[in-house]
Amino acid sequence: MEKIRAEQVSYTYQTKYQKVQAVKNATCSFEQGKIYAITGESGSGKSTLLSLLAGLDLPTSGEIYVDGEPMRGKNRDIYRQKEASVVYQAFHLLPLLTVAENVMLPMEMNKVPRTERRERAIQLLHSVGLSDDMYEKFPKMMSGGEQQRVAIARAMAAGGKILLADEPTGNLDSKNEQNIVDILVSLAHEKDYLVIVVTHNQMVAQRTDMVYRMKDGVLLQQV
Repeated sequence: MEKIRAEQVSYTYQTKYQKVQAVKNATCSFEQGKIYAITGESGSGKSTLLSLLAGLDLPTSGEIYVDGEPMRGKNRDIYRQKEASVVYQAFHLLPLLTVAENVMLPMEMNKVPRTERRERAIQLLHSVGLSDDMYEKFPKMMSGGEQQRVAIARAMAAGGKILLADEPTGNLDSKNEQNIVDILVSLAHEKDYLVIVVTHNQMVAQRTDMVYRMKDGVLLQQV
Protein backbone atom coordinates (compact mmCIF):
# COMPACT_ATOMS: atom_id res chain seq x y z
CA MET A 1 0.00 0.00 0.00
CA GLU A 2 1.51 3.34 -1.09
CA LYS A 3 2.30 5.57 1.89
CA ILE A 4 4.43 8.38 0.42
CA ARG A 5 4.65 9.63 -3.15
CA ALA A 6 6.86 12.37 -4.60
CA GLU A 7 5.61 13.89 -7.86
CA GLN A 8 8.07 15.89 -10.01
CA VAL A 9 9.79 17.21 -6.89
CA SER A 10 12.57 19.77 -7.27
CA TYR A 11 14.45 21.69 -4.60
CA THR A 12 16.67 24.72 -5.18
CA TYR A 13 18.62 26.70 -2.61
CA GLN A 14 20.76 29.81 -2.80
CA THR A 15 24.41 29.84 -1.73
CA LYS A 16 26.48 33.00 -1.45
CA TYR A 17 27.52 32.66 -5.09
CA GLN A 18 24.87 30.68 -6.95
CA LYS A 19 21.60 28.80 -6.98
CA VAL A 20 21.91 25.04 -6.54
CA GLN A 21 19.23 22.64 -7.75
CA ALA A 22 19.79 19.79 -5.31
CA VAL A 23 16.82 17.68 -6.47
CA LYS A 24 15.53 17.69 -10.05
CA ASN A 25 12.03 16.51 -10.96
CA ALA A 26 12.12 13.43 -8.72
CA THR A 27 9.16 11.07 -8.88
CA CYS A 28 9.08 8.03 -6.61
CA SER A 29 6.77 6.12 -4.31
CA PHE A 30 7.20 4.21 -1.07
CA GLU A 31 4.96 1.47 0.32
CA GLN A 32 4.19 0.55 3.91
CA GLY A 33 5.91 -2.63 5.07
CA LYS A 34 8.97 -2.19 2.86
CA ILE A 35 12.50 -0.86 3.25
CA TYR A 36 14.09 1.36 0.59
CA ALA A 37 17.60 2.71 0.02
CA ILE A 38 18.54 6.00 -1.57
CA THR A 39 22.18 5.87 -2.68
CA GLY A 40 24.57 8.18 -4.49
CA GLU A 41 27.78 10.12 -4.14
CA SER A 42 28.16 13.03 -1.73
CA GLY A 43 26.30 16.02 -3.09
CA SER A 44 23.96 13.91 -5.22
CA GLY A 45 20.87 15.20 -3.40
CA LYS A 46 19.92 12.08 -1.45
CA SER A 47 19.90 13.67 2.01
CA THR A 48 18.01 16.66 0.62
CA LEU A 49 15.34 14.34 -0.75
CA LEU A 50 15.10 12.56 2.61
CA SER A 51 14.64 15.89 4.40
CA LEU A 52 11.78 16.72 2.03
CA LEU A 53 10.15 13.34 2.72
CA ALA A 54 10.53 14.12 6.44
CA GLY A 55 8.78 17.45 6.02
CA LEU A 56 11.81 19.41 7.18
CA ASP A 57 11.35 21.65 4.14
CA LEU A 58 8.99 21.92 1.19
CA PRO A 59 9.89 21.34 -2.46
CA THR A 60 10.56 24.37 -4.64
CA SER A 61 8.22 22.73 -7.16
CA GLY A 62 6.29 19.48 -7.33
CA GLU A 63 4.55 17.86 -4.38
CA ILE A 64 4.99 15.13 -1.78
CA TYR A 65 1.88 13.21 -0.74
CA VAL A 66 1.42 11.25 2.48
CA ASP A 67 -1.62 8.95 2.40
CA GLY A 68 -2.76 11.00 -0.59
CA GLU A 69 -2.60 14.31 1.32
CA PRO A 70 -0.22 17.02 0.03
CA MET A 71 2.63 17.80 2.41
CA ARG A 72 1.91 21.51 1.89
CA GLY A 73 -1.48 21.01 3.51
CA LYS A 74 -0.14 19.20 6.58
CA ASN A 75 1.13 20.55 9.88
CA ARG A 76 4.70 19.38 9.33
CA ASP A 77 5.63 19.65 13.02
CA ILE A 78 2.81 17.27 13.91
CA TYR A 79 3.79 15.03 10.99
CA ARG A 80 7.30 14.62 12.42
CA GLN A 81 5.99 14.35 15.95
CA LYS A 82 3.41 11.61 15.31
CA GLU A 83 3.90 10.04 11.86
CA ALA A 84 7.52 10.21 10.68
CA SER A 85 10.77 10.02 12.65
CA VAL A 86 14.33 10.59 11.48
CA VAL A 87 17.41 8.67 12.64
CA TYR A 88 20.80 10.28 11.96
CA GLN A 89 24.37 9.07 11.66
CA ALA A 90 25.36 11.10 14.73
CA PHE A 91 22.60 9.60 16.94
CA HIS A 92 21.59 12.99 18.48
CA LEU A 93 20.76 11.51 21.87
CA LEU A 94 20.43 13.99 24.73
CA PRO A 95 23.56 13.49 26.86
CA LEU A 96 22.01 14.48 30.21
CA LEU A 97 19.11 12.03 29.88
CA THR A 98 19.39 8.31 30.53
CA VAL A 99 18.73 5.81 27.76
CA ALA A 100 15.19 5.22 29.01
CA GLU A 101 14.54 8.97 29.35
CA ASN A 102 15.72 9.58 25.78
CA VAL A 103 13.18 7.04 24.52
CA MET A 104 10.43 8.42 26.76
CA LEU A 105 10.87 11.97 25.42
CA PRO A 106 8.73 11.66 22.26
CA MET A 107 5.97 10.06 24.33
CA GLU A 108 6.11 12.96 26.78
CA MET A 109 5.68 15.37 23.86
CA ASN A 110 2.66 13.33 22.75
CA LYS A 111 1.13 13.52 26.27
CA VAL A 112 1.41 9.80 27.04
CA PRO A 113 1.01 9.21 30.83
CA ARG A 114 4.33 8.78 32.63
CA THR A 115 3.62 5.23 33.84
CA GLU A 116 2.87 4.16 30.29
CA ARG A 117 5.94 5.99 28.94
CA ARG A 118 8.31 4.01 31.11
CA GLU A 119 6.73 0.66 30.28
CA ARG A 120 6.67 1.42 26.56
CA ALA A 121 10.28 2.64 26.58
CA ILE A 122 11.46 -0.61 28.14
CA GLN A 123 9.52 -2.62 25.54
CA LEU A 124 11.10 -0.64 22.70
CA LEU A 125 14.63 -0.89 24.09
CA HIS A 126 14.18 -4.62 24.48
CA SER A 127 12.91 -4.87 20.90
CA VAL A 128 16.17 -3.38 19.58
CA GLY A 129 18.26 -5.80 21.59
CA LEU A 130 19.28 -3.76 24.63
CA SER A 131 19.31 -5.44 28.04
CA ASP A 132 17.88 -4.18 31.32
CA ASP A 133 21.24 -3.01 32.66
CA MET A 134 21.47 -0.45 29.83
CA TYR A 135 18.32 1.52 30.58
CA GLU A 136 19.74 3.84 33.25
CA LYS A 137 23.03 4.49 31.50
CA PHE A 138 23.84 7.78 29.81
CA PRO A 139 24.65 7.84 26.09
CA LYS A 140 28.37 8.53 26.59
CA MET A 141 28.63 5.24 28.52
CA MET A 142 27.53 3.24 25.47
CA SER A 143 29.12 2.15 22.20
CA GLY A 144 28.13 3.67 18.87
CA GLY A 145 26.06 0.63 17.94
CA GLU A 146 24.22 0.75 21.25
CA GLN A 147 23.53 4.45 20.86
CA GLN A 148 22.08 3.90 17.39
CA ARG A 149 19.77 1.23 18.81
CA VAL A 150 18.55 3.78 21.35
CA ALA A 151 18.02 6.31 18.55
CA ILE A 152 15.89 3.78 16.65
CA ALA A 153 13.88 2.97 19.78
CA ARG A 154 13.31 6.69 20.33
CA ALA A 155 12.11 7.06 16.73
CA MET A 156 9.66 4.20 17.27
CA ALA A 157 8.43 5.79 20.50
CA ALA A 158 6.72 8.60 18.61
CA GLY A 159 4.15 6.05 17.49
CA GLY A 160 4.28 6.63 13.73
CA LYS A 161 5.13 3.97 11.18
CA ILE A 162 7.50 5.98 8.96
CA LEU A 163 11.21 5.80 9.80
CA LEU A 164 13.69 7.82 7.75
CA ALA A 165 17.37 7.08 8.36
CA ASP A 166 20.26 9.22 7.11
CA GLU A 167 23.46 7.13 6.99
CA PRO A 168 22.42 5.20 10.14
CA THR A 169 25.46 2.88 9.97
CA GLY A 170 28.00 5.51 8.95
CA ASN A 171 29.72 5.63 12.36
CA LEU A 172 29.62 1.90 13.07
CA ASP A 173 31.92 -1.08 12.63
CA SER A 174 30.82 -3.95 10.40
CA LYS A 175 29.29 -6.05 13.19
CA ASN A 176 27.17 -3.22 14.57
CA GLU A 177 26.33 -2.15 11.04
CA GLN A 178 24.87 -5.59 10.35
CA ASN A 179 22.90 -5.51 13.60
CA ILE A 180 21.34 -2.12 12.80
CA VAL A 181 20.39 -3.22 9.29
CA ASP A 182 18.78 -6.35 10.75
CA ILE A 183 16.65 -4.14 13.02
CA LEU A 184 15.59 -1.84 10.17
CA VAL A 185 14.66 -4.77 7.89
CA SER A 186 12.71 -6.35 10.74
CA LEU A 187 10.79 -3.13 11.36
CA ALA A 188 9.67 -3.05 7.74
CA HIS A 189 8.94 -6.71 7.15
CA GLU A 190 7.66 -7.78 10.57
CA LYS A 191 6.19 -4.60 12.07
CA ASP A 192 4.85 -2.92 8.92
CA TYR A 193 7.04 0.19 9.04
CA LEU A 194 7.95 2.18 5.97
CA VAL A 195 11.74 2.51 6.26
CA ILE A 196 13.77 4.73 3.91
CA VAL A 197 17.56 4.68 4.32
CA VAL A 198 20.06 7.09 2.79
CA THR A 199 23.36 5.23 2.54
CA HIS A 200 26.72 5.06 0.80
CA ASN A 201 27.05 1.43 1.88
CA GLN A 202 26.24 -1.15 -0.78
CA MET A 203 25.81 -3.90 1.81
CA VAL A 204 23.04 -1.86 3.41
CA ALA A 205 21.45 -1.12 0.04
CA GLN A 206 21.49 -4.79 -0.95
CA ARG A 207 19.35 -5.67 2.08
CA THR A 208 16.50 -3.37 1.01
CA ASP A 209 13.47 -4.10 -1.14
CA MET A 210 14.24 -1.35 -3.64
CA VAL A 211 17.12 1.01 -4.36
CA TYR A 212 16.82 4.52 -5.76
CA ARG A 213 20.15 5.94 -6.94
CA MET A 214 20.71 9.68 -7.18
CA LYS A 215 23.17 11.41 -9.47
CA ASP A 216 23.45 15.20 -9.76
CA GLY A 217 20.01 15.63 -8.22
CA VAL A 218 18.32 13.16 -10.58
CA LEU A 219 16.60 10.09 -9.10
CA LEU A 220 17.19 6.77 -10.89
CA GLN A 221 15.34 3.63 -9.88
CA GLN A 222 17.23 0.36 -9.56
CA VAL A 223 16.07 -3.16 -8.70
